[in-house]
Amino acid sequence: MIYLILALVLLLAALVAWTQVKAREIEALYPPIGEMIDVGDYRLHAVHIPRPDTADLPALVFIHGASGNLRDQLIPFRSKFEGRAEMLFIDRPGHGWSDRGGSENNTPDGQANAIIRAMQAKGISSAIIIGHSFGGAIAASLALGHPEMTAGLVFLAPATHPWPGGIAWYYGLTSTPLIGPLFAHTFAVPAGLSRLESGSACVFAPNPKPDDYVTQTAPALVLRPEAFRNNAIDVHNLQPYATRVAPRYSEITAPTVIITGDSDSVVLAHIHSEGLARDIPGAELIWIRNLGHKPDHVTTDLAIRAIEKMAGFPVDLKAAAAAAEAALAGDDATCPGEAPSAG
Repeated sequence: MIYLILALVLLLAALVAWTQVKAREIEALYPPIGEMIDVGDYRLHAVHIPRPDTADLPALVFIHGASGNLRDQLIPFRSKFEGRAEMLFIDRPGHGWSDRGGSENNTPDGQANAIIRAMQAKGISSAIIIGHSFGGAIAASLALGHPEMTAGLVFLAPATHPWPGGIAWYYGLTSTPLIGPLFAHTFAVPAGLSRLESGSACVFAPNPKPDDYVTQTAPALVLRPEAFRNNAIDVHNLQPYATRVAPRYSEITAPTVIITGDSDSVVLAHIHSEGLARDIPGAELIWIRNLGHKPDHVTTDLAIRAIEKMAGFPVDLKAAAAAAEAALAGDDATCPGEAPSAG
């Protein structure tokens, strides 16, 4: 028995050492690409594009989902809005290159307050808030807590409401106080690296994943031990948070558009997106047939039209949605395994 215990200890020590090496390699591959913004006792990493002289839109703030970082929104949207708007792409607290901050950032309202402080630091008094997936819960919290700074809301495949069932086992395990850090420092990296491509494909399905998606958006950053644990805590806390806060969504007064797909296998659109459309007065829900969980990358032009509508442009979103559906009609990409429970 003692030899078995010794072997286990040596295995864990080897995995810890290997994890540290791989984490440094990941960081070298995907270094910070923005600036560090002081938001009090910690800093957030963000890419800020100042308001251009040619701007015809209000400021835009992009909030990424679980297991992600600011590159996930930067890649599809920056070039589309360059010259049209001031933009702020933020690594949420504890993700990408942002510090985690205190325990208040274990729930969406704390992260929303952190993003507000980053906006204020850059002189943004009001903005259209674009939230993808888990970022949708933060966008809703931001609108509840800071309506004066919310010019409009665009939800992309949001995760905002309590849902039946639980979450993937590794989120619950990693969020625990003792076993969680051990798992994050040993098994998370080898398991995660083996599933980066297939897991990303599951998130996109039935739409094909861009070949360069993993290299362009750096989801490997979430595999670093601290980021992996922060992500698990976020997801683990989302359901009780949504249970408590969702009844308040009727207080949101910002103009709102929700874009969701009928083939999203990551979040239950009929609960989250339909729930937002029901709860937020005047919200417009755009259903897209054969769309998975990535409207930010797959139906980028539709999201742009939604943002323009929030800015007061005369946009026919139904026509834009019909064009998006037509483009996706033949998509039949499959998921190589079970889709992760990401938000």
